[in-house]
Amino acid sequence: MTYNKPLPQIGADTRFFWEGCRKHVIRIQKCGNCGHLRWPPAFLCPRCLSADTRLIDVSGRGTIYSYVIYHVAYDPSFKVDLPYVVAVVALEEGPHILTNIVECDPHKLTCDMAVEAFWDDVTETLSLLKFRPAKP
Repeated sequence: MTYNKPLPQIGADTRFFWEGCRKHVIRIQKCGNCGHLRWPPAFLCPRCLSADTRLIDVSGRGTIYSYVIYHVAYDPSFKVDLPYVVAVVALEEGPHILTNIVECDPHKLTCDMAVEAFWDDVTETLSLLKFRPAKP
């Protein structure tokens, strides 16, 4: 199967995240000075401006903070997925991440719904992080 949608551009600042995704692990930055967990990646902590950064793996659990259901494909390659959901997920550990919600009827989603990580292995070297409703 060929993946025909746009792929992320992996740079020095995000490589750790995509390497984690390939292993089905969500890896984010933690400030070595103040402990602030951050997403998206940054070279300096937005809270204390320290460059002391550590990487941690997080649980993959969270809740839907906000979401939108797309009924129009602004890129033709996404037409097959309509309707699809783009959401902000509040990770259990605190940071918020922009993602897709899959494996559910989009019209049954609610804010504060529990979700869990889902991995879409789109190529041999790239897995995309998405979320699905949490299993009980």
